[in-house]
Amino acid sequence: QQRIAQADRLARAVGLDMVEAGWRPTVDNYLGRVTKPRILEAVREAKGEPAAQLIDHLKKAEMAKEAERLLDGTGWLPEPLRLVDSGDVSDTPTDAAEALPAFLADSEGQDAATDGSEPHPIAAE
Repeated sequence: QQRIAQADRLARAVGLDMVEAGWRPTVDNYLGRVTKPRILEAVREAKGEPAAQLIDHLKKAEMAKEAERLLDGTGWLPEPLRLVDSGDVSDTPTDAAEALPAFLADSEGQDAATDGSEPHPIAAE
């Protein structure tokens, strides 16, 4: 999960859009390598339930070929190739993550290390 988030940040930083880069799902690069339910899910996401029902009775090889035809030009991407919405992943920590636990902060909410008291000894590694 962390690797995907890092890859998303990198892709966003360099402006990488897999659809604009020319990637499209084909039998060779995706549809022939996933299960029938995944193929149907892809068609359902891109074209809707009626399109998925058109191919749900086919054997996998034929289903993958028809799915390639149906998905052509839709811009559909498998989840690992999609960029996470910027609202979902933030590069800056939240206030909750920045807040110190009560045992690390004194009663006024200040960091114990900045209150002017003697520093605590640090254990040797």
